[in-house]
Amino acid sequence: MLAATICPFRAMRHHLIKRIQRLFALTSLLLILAIGLLVGQALGFIPKDLRAFVDPARFLPQAPQVALISGHAGYDSGAVCTDASGATLLTEAEINARVADLVAQRLRLSGVDLLILTEYDDRLENLTAPLLLSLHADSCVDLSGYKAAHRTNSTVPAEDARLLACIDLHYPAATGLRPHPNTITHNMTSYHAFRRIHPSTPAAILEMGFLGGDQSLLTTGAARVADGITASIQCFLAERGADSK
Repeated sequence: MLAATICPFRAMRHHLIKRIQRLFALTSLLLILAIGLLVGQALGFIPKDLRAFVDPARFLPQAPQVALISGHAGYDSGAVCTDASGATLLTEAEINARVADLVAQRLRLSGVDLLILTEYDDRLENLTAPLLLSLHADSCVDLSGYKAAHRTNSTVPAEDARLLACIDLHYPAATGLRPHPNTITHNMTSYHAFRRIHPSTPAAILEMGFLGGDQSLLTTGAARVADGITASIQCFLAERGADSK
């Protein structure tokens, strides 16, 4: 009777030991493989596709390729056009939002990861991105033209200047507008967002035209405005990508 009791117990213990041994062997094998992958990565022997698999950075949130500020969004109306009785006809904020949305549609179709921000968006704080562009429109006066500016005392002056060069090349070609540099203000060169983003992020502010003299373009011709901004951004990203190779 006693022998009959001991035999099943020994069999169970033997089976449990075998399972533990197999589990230990599998764990050891996985550990060896992981160490081998890390060593191979460090020595540069692992193909890029496998190296990407073990790269911790692939699991971290990626910065957008482009960040757009829809000027005055979430804050106020910006510049306002009124009729003789004082009734509002047009606001800067609605123009900015419409154009920002059109630019976003175009860039996303071309595979660009894009983020649209409000005027004082919390995500601006220490924002790191290949490009930040803030979209605005000037006051409702009988003037015509666009203007773009980057921050004073930039830590990436060459990239900021290249962004403006792309705008000056593509924006007037799409819109027919001429630059209006003599109305660039301190509020543009010292724009609040420039002080909030990471110093390494290239950035500019674009006044797309005047709500007065350029009203037809900014409303019924908003697609042309978006085309010019999209081409400017693509120009900058292409040149930046070429420099990084």
